[in-house]
Amino acid sequence: MQLRYAFRLYPDPGQQRALAKAFGCARVVFNDAVRAREDARKARQPFPRIGELSTRLITQAKQTVERSWLGEVSAVVLQQSLRDVETAYRNFLASLKGTRKGPRIGPPRFKSRKDARQSIRFTANARWHLTDSGRLNLPKIGPVKVKWSRTLPAQPSSVTVIKDAAGRYFASFVIETDPAAGATRMPGTGRTVGIDLGLTHFAVLSDGTKIDSPRFLRRAEKKLKKAQRELSRKQKGSKNREKARLKAARAHATVTDARREFHHQLSTKLIRDNQAIGVEDLAVKGLARTRLAKSVHDAGWSQFVHMLEYKAVRYGRTLVKIDRFTPTSQVCSACGAKDGPKPLHIRTWTCAACGAIHDRDHNAAKNVKTAAGLAVTACGAQVRPGLVLAQRDEAGSHGFPSEPRAA
Repeated sequence: MQLRYAFRLYPDPGQQRALAKAFGCARVVFNDAVRAREDARKARQPFPRIGELSTRLITQAKQTVERSWLGEVSAVVLQQSLRDVETAYRNFLASLKGTRKGPRIGPPRFKSRKDARQSIRFTANARWHLTDSGRLNLPKIGPVKVKWSRTLPAQPSSVTVIKDAAGRYFASFVIETDPAAGATRMPGTGRTVGIDLGLTHFAVLSDGTKIDSPRFLRRAEKKLKKAQRELSRKQKGSKNREKARLKAARAHATVTDARREFHHQLSTKLIRDNQAIGVEDLAVKGLARTRLAKSVHDAGWSQFVHMLEYKAVRYGRTLVKIDRFTPTSQVCSACGAKDGPKPLHIRTWTCAACGAIHDRDHNAAKNVKTAAGLAVTACGAQVRPGLVLAQRDEAGSHGFPSEPRAA
């Protein structure tokens, strides 16, 4: 199982210029490769292979006057840019054939120097390494200061240097982890839990615990509006506009980092305390088109459930997703009688069959647990056959935790 560990970088002015040059060269090679394939498509010719593109766009281009500056950056960065083009076209063609899961994706587009996110990737062939003083030594860039929030559990296979819209730099290490080793870090427990995700409370557990929604976006909305208003008043292309853009981007980044940190802490706590977890498979895209769109995006349910997925696989837990059409809010968790749909303003109701008084969210969490097959605890045993497949994701925060998160 592969995970990413992200850490903040603090390059000096000279290293920032070298990184900007590397970002630009990788972007040019990417755009040249996309243009070459688009020209071949319009001419109804076969796509040029990656070896041919490497020879033409990197090796031979370095010998020309127009592209001689490609030799000033690491060749691995340019080769990885071609790999990204190859992957993008492979995903596009698989999506056209219907063999790729998920929504349809389009062909790769040209990159711009004004894109919010710039990145370059160094593999082991680039001979990057960590110095004894804890700096990240990158070829043709030098040793860059790293803000370490934890120790790496294994030797990374590659590192991606990222510059975000707020002007911050990060190093994202790819680590190969062993699920068996992760399971030993969290001993088994006989507890199971159902989770009902909502807006008033971010999560209500089947044991009655209610976790309030932090509402990071709503709390920062006034500050964000002010920053966006100041940005809209600046003249396009001016230095003051760039300063205002950075200020607005940093305000948005603060909200994003706080939300991600909250999701990490809560998901890790739930995974640590429970052997099996049941959760609804919510239609977030559909809910995001309703009048509750801003609150739905502010909650970030998809990111939270994704964290539960890969952490469950990593630490030997079981995550069960129930169907989104399961009537968890209509069924009495005591007797099983279906009482029909209820408006959202009805927060408590009385079962007509048994007379039990239910809190809407708590009752739904109990029904989620029952529908997931977790009502009977099996300590250390598999509750349902098969684990939820984990996806590659950032196993860390872009913020600045004072100490490593407990895992």
